[in-house]
Amino acid sequence: MKQVQVCIVGGGSVGLTLALGLAKAGISVVVLDAAPKQTPPTDEYGMRVSALSIASQTLLEQLNVWPHIVALRASAYTHMDVRDADSFGKIAFNSEQLELDHLGHIVENDIICYALIKELEQQPNATLMFDTCYQQIHQSESDVFVTLKSGEPIIAKLLVAADGANSAIRKQFNMALSFKDYDHHALVATVKTQEPHANTARQVFLPSGPLAFLPLSDANTHSIVWSTNPTHCEELLAMDDNQFNKAIMAAIDGQCGLCEVQSVRAAFPLKMRYAQQWVAGKVVLIGDAAHTIHPLAGLGMNLGLKDAAYLIELLTSDNKEFASTRTLRDYERTRKLDAQKHIAMMYSLKELFAGANPIKKLIRGVGLSMVDNLGPIKHLFAKEAIGK
Repeated sequence: MKQVQVCIVGGGSVGLTLALGLAKAGISVVVLDAAPKQTPPTDEYGMRVSALSIASQTLLEQLNVWPHIVALRASAYTHMDVRDADSFGKIAFNSEQLELDHLGHIVENDIICYALIKELEQQPNATLMFDTCYQQIHQSESDVFVTLKSGEPIIAKLLVAADGANSAIRKQFNMALSFKDYDHHALVATVKTQEPHANTARQVFLPSGPLAFLPLSDANTHSIVWSTNPTHCEELLAMDDNQFNKAIMAAIDGQCGLCEVQSVRAAFPLKMRYAQQWVAGKVVLIGDAAHTIHPLAGLGMNLGLKDAAYLIELLTSDNKEFASTRTLRDYERTRKLDAQKHIAMMYSLKELFAGANPIKKLIRGVGLSMVDNLGPIKHLFAKEAIGK
């Protein structure tokens, strides 16, 4: 039998970040994940990347993970270029205008996980259990009892569900979920371009959905995320490489010159999920288990890391009763408000930039141009974009 203060189910970036923050504060923690342990990165870029905000970088620096990430592979971006393909609207800004060294970093999700694991393995208060499935979860007023498929029991004061968008724990404890299909699939791939990216994160809003070109560590290589309707996504997946190269070059309006896809193409459906309840007794949701949003602004990972940061802050400063009901309700209330704000913002942007309605086109063009030309408003927009 293993007794810990916190049991985290889910060994992704958010769950591992929470585990590391708690372990470094002297709180005993165990992480369970059915998947194998993350292997060291190869020379090939991973398919899934995140645009880490400066706030997320600061959190990872505080946990001593950032040096590992930078040593492996990370790409700082100093410029952002956002345009509407169907109007005259455009916003462009750079780190110098905000008196910053950079606006954020593009990092492969696998590298974030690998760096977190390496640091966690040095923590005496942390136990990592990959290739491990649980069989049952029960709770009393003060404890949570987790039975592994091996029969081994784990007793914890708090169970954190970091088990992703289709969280089995959320379902088991009947935590109500608001759900909306964005009617978009996200196609991801690695693309080499004729022109260097110049540390610029580009996004163009097409009538079918946004296309992002995210700069990777190689000067001419991007990770792309093309969010589009399912039918168009199937057409893009069915194209041969030459056809696809022409399609993405045309979609980005030739900003980066000729394009050459370097990887397989993969796609996944996009859905908004928002748990109406984040706490059930001594069980709490975090990250994608609590919320998922459209990736058009790259906020998903950053929202999850903000969940982790706030829960670390609350649990490590609760001097009276560990993981008290008051503490967990504080976490739920505060983080729900932030998630609601960003879900609403992403849905509104998605709807505004969808289609070729002439009134929408006029609003988009005028709105983006006003933001780009009015210094104070542009400054606020830029601050929001980088998570400051």
